[in-house]
Amino acid sequence: MPRRPKKEIKIQNIVASASLEKDIPLIKLAEALPNTEYNPEQFPGLVMRIKEPKTSALIFSSGKIVCTGAKSMAKVKEAVKKIIQNIEKIKIKITVVPKVTVQNMVASGSIGMDLNLNMLAMELENTEYEPEQFPGLVYKLPGTRATFLLFSNGKIVCTGTRSEAKLRESVDLLITTLLKVNKK
Repeated sequence: MPRRPKKEIKIQNIVASASLEKDIPLIKLAEALPNTEYNPEQFPGLVMRIKEPKTSALIFSSGKIVCTGAKSMAKVKEAVKKIIQNIEKIKIKITVVPKVTVQNMVASGSIGMDLNLNMLAMELENTEYEPEQFPGLVYKLPGTRATFLLFSNGKIVCTGTRSEAKLRESVDLLITTLLKVNKK
């Protein structure tokens, strides 16, 4: 029985949303805080940059927020706490503990095996591969939300999953699929 390839996968970015369930005066927030950008003529949300954990948030006047840049759920929650602390500096009391929903995770790493992308493009469905334009093959893994970018050296990028468990499950399923195709 051949050994399973060694996989290494690391979350690079989590996009999460939450609601503070309170209207936020964005102009007042932008005037009070130096780490913000707000151009309502161009986009209805205020951008807030947080140094630690290094994240950015979009804050809308409805109290909805989208946080991006965190590499773990713990860091997402920490960033949301910092956003609330910043908003409370302009005397807006947030009384809810916002429910954080992951919208997307991006992870990268290696599956520890060389890949023949031309062969995979022929054998697998749901692929896009144009080597003259980009050296990676895009593969939508059936039955999952995961989309993979595969490179011939075994490096991968995965996007579309919403939890670490689903991410790991998708990578395992990808490896199983690739091993089956390689046996043909």
